Amino acid sequence: MTVSTSQLQRFAGDLSFPLDRFQIDACTALEAGHGVLVCAPTGAGKTIIGEFAVHLALAAGRKCFYTTPIKALSNQKFAELTARYGRDTVGLLTGDSSINPDAPIVIMTTEVLRNMLYASSDALRGLSHVVMDEVHYLADRFRGAVWEEVILHLSQDVRLVSLSATVSNAEEFGAWMETVRGDTTVVVDENRPVPLSQHIMVGRRLFDLFDSRSQSRDGAAKLVVDRELIRHVKQRQSLDHADRWQAPHGRGRGRGGHNTSAANRPLPRPEVIAKLDQEGLLPAITFIFSRAGCDGALTQCLRSRLVLTTPEQAEEIRYIIDKHTSELPREDLEVLGYWEWREALERGLAAHHAGMLPVFRHTVEELFVKGLVRAVFATETLALGINMPARTVVLEKLVKYNGETHAELTPGEYTQLTGRAGRRGIDVEGHAVVLWQPGTEPTEVAGLASTRTFPLRSSFRPGYNMSINLVEQFGAAESRELLERSFAQFQADRSVVGLVRGIDRNAKTLEQLLARLGGADGEYFEYAALRERLKDREKTLEKQGRQDRRDRAVDSLRGLSRGDVVSIPSGKRSGLAVVLEPDDDRADPRPLVLTEDAWAGHLSASDFPSPAESLGRMRLPRFVDHRTARTRRDLSAALRSTGISAASDRKRRRSTAADDRELATLRRSIRSHAVHSRPDRDELGRIGERYNKLARDTESMRQKVSATTNSLARTFDRILSLLNERDYITSGRTPSVTEHGSRLSRIYSESDLLVAECLRQGLWRGLAPAELAAVVSAVVFESRQEGDTTPQGPTGPIRHALAETVRVWGELRADEVRHKLPPTREPEMGFVKAVYRWASNNTLADALLAAGDHGKALSGGDFVRWCRQVIDLLDQVRLATPDPELSKTASRAVSALRRGVVAVDAA
Repeated sequence: MTVSTSQLQRFAGDLSFPLDRFQIDACTALEAGHGVLVCAPTGAGKTIIGEFAVHLALAAGRKCFYTTPIKALSNQKFAELTARYGRDTVGLLTGDSSINPDAPIVIMTTEVLRNMLYASSDALRGLSHVVMDEVHYLADRFRGAVWEEVILHLSQDVRLVSLSATVSNAEEFGAWMETVRGDTTVVVDENRPVPLSQHIMVGRRLFDLFDSRSQSRDGAAKLVVDRELIRHVKQRQSLDHADRWQAPHGRGRGRGGHNTSAANRPLPRPEVIAKLDQEGLLPAITFIFSRAGCDGALTQCLRSRLVLTTPEQAEEIRYIIDKHTSELPREDLEVLGYWEWREALERGLAAHHAGMLPVFRHTVEELFVKGLVRAVFATETLALGINMPARTVVLEKLVKYNGETHAELTPGEYTQLTGRAGRRGIDVEGHAVVLWQPGTEPTEVAGLASTRTFPLRSSFRPGYNMSINLVEQFGAAESRELLERSFAQFQADRSVVGLVRGIDRNAKTLEQLLARLGGADGEYFEYAALRERLKDREKTLEKQGRQDRRDRAVDSLRGLSRGDVVSIPSGKRSGLAVVLEPDDDRADPRPLVLTEDAWAGHLSASDFPSPAESLGRMRLPRFVDHRTARTRRDLSAALRSTGISAASDRKRRRSTAADDRELATLRRSIRSHAVHSRPDRDELGRIGERYNKLARDTESMRQKVSATTNSLARTFDRILSLLNERDYITSGRTPSVTEHGSRLSRIYSESDLLVAECLRQGLWRGLAPAELAAVVSAVVFESRQEGDTTPQGPTGPIRHALAETVRVWGELRADEVRHKLPPTREPEMGFVKAVYRWASNNTLADALLAAGDHGKALSGGDFVRWCRQVIDLLDQVRLATPDPELSKTASRAVSALRRGVVAVDAA
């Protein structure tokens, strides 16, 4: 394919492969001075456009920032660009790494660039291009706002290269980019560079999901589920049903005494991998939606005889392992599960999930890319950008836990996971394999595989830190305008277009109905108003009557004594009952009774539409054990023999409505009204009812439009109101940031305002370094299960500081409720002891046990990740606090934490 533009010609000339059409289109637009949004499947080669942006910046003597959502991707891109342009030209900036930051090309996490923009960093000078890799991360509900902040804050003369997975609303996203960034070319490519074949593995048989022989008349392939697969699955289901019927009677058992329905379960993992190897479908990634599941699958394979490597490959694997792990403290290897992990790698097997030590994950990634690890069991996080393509992707289940409930995979999730299958330049085609088990329907799998719906939804919401930085940079008025230009507000405004059209349609219909009713001042509306008042009065009296009856029933129940015999008027317990235990509760008395049919239980006012009356008394034994069946039988027989009968002639009470003067007046007014005697009164009533319903619906739509329009700006105003109360910004039409606010602007924690308040009130002063780390962990750590929020700690100063932190959180939460703002998360204590022990130079084993989550020790990867987040917040405390002693303590705490496995992974 011909490349016509000059810089693109030079760039393409250095590549070892020809550019695809979508790459040429995007690069051409970029060289013409446009921003670009590129949406393409995983592995299609989107990053080539990002690398061309680097080329253009260098050719012009300018800078290019290449941003990624996670450190692992930043490290990967740093290695690639360093190999291409040399160490002097490329830098790296992540949360804990700073390599050559003044280089013309700097790879960084998106948060780093956001912080640069808020600080008006000198590093932004000379910047001509920014690449935002994996820009669809702006849908992430925890970190997505960062991407929109960067897009909105970047100088207009910076060309933005946005690289996204395939999304179904790319045009909508591109239209927004056009409004906030100027000329933006949207390039969408839905063709996978390597075709994907879909399969279902039923037992040991591997079936194609679709019948490749089915062709439409014009030659295009139709997605028809393979008939042989459907027949085979039906046979398996029939056997399974038959076996379920037979098993309770001792039949339907195969060898070893197991139910033959076990044969309908998926193969054991080692056999699945061996089958894929036999079919030539390795390397493979098996997605299992839990960390424990991944580790369990690896353990199963280790217990088998499965070996996927040659002795020469095992030797190379050992060399790479040693290269990555040589700095790990020897004494920590056992607790990290190092030896089992190493053995698995030497056999070509691995797990990959966030609970692993990062250095372990990076080793697995390198070995997999080199083709030395052939089977990986991974959680879905691997699908989010890590460069680990495979020949085959295996899905064990089509259901995953989403944090709240078990939910079926969406077509977008299925597409993202299976997008890893097929290595460009290596595989002729990729393969997606679903393991069949009872309940898995081939037609449902086909629906997932053939649908390409993956809409991008903004998660952008203003927070305290963002609001302070906006006011500091732009002032309140311009900040509101900026929020109104966000993708979140853009989508919200688009969502009301249909409502606005509906309101317009309804308004025309309402005008027509109004004319038929004689106009707004016509006599019908006076008549309708009287009818409405009558209806409201009847409802009020009915409600009042119900409450009066309940009050009388409550009073009567409170007045009952032990041994009183009452009549239950209706329901399945109707008939006589004797009071065993009275109850004088003022609001809801519930006496314990025994009925004549030997039921014992509590009655309430709802059982008595009219007051309960004692019909007589019955002598009871001193002690009555109503839980004993014999006692109940004897007492019920005694009750029936008392000769007392249920009262049948209750006194009739006049209804409240019968004596109500207002109700009588309204009825007379209606009967004497002119409309009441009109022959078309019923027709007018139907028109009026339609008019009123339509008017109510229209008002509801108007309220929805009002709530949606400028919703972010209103949230921003509520935040400013709270910040003004707490002296973080000044009041008035042009609020400015106070000294306290300036400190808040440097805190990027999820609990930013809580941290700022703790610093402001000096709650963390006087702590030792390990104690400060422990206290800070409480506002960072978040348990995977329900966490402990009771202030606790190994020392008195820790317990006191945590108690004060929780107190401030409670006050802040009350203010947030009052201002109708999302509440700050409550501090959690689950990592306090672990951080304290680690910062006090205890062993890793001791720290992991102290961080136990519901009796289970924290994984090494989670421990390092939380330590890293504590370090990050301590670093912010060091820079934000006005107290020089606290600043020094925070610095010492960082040094105390950054040792051993934490230091290795920070390198």
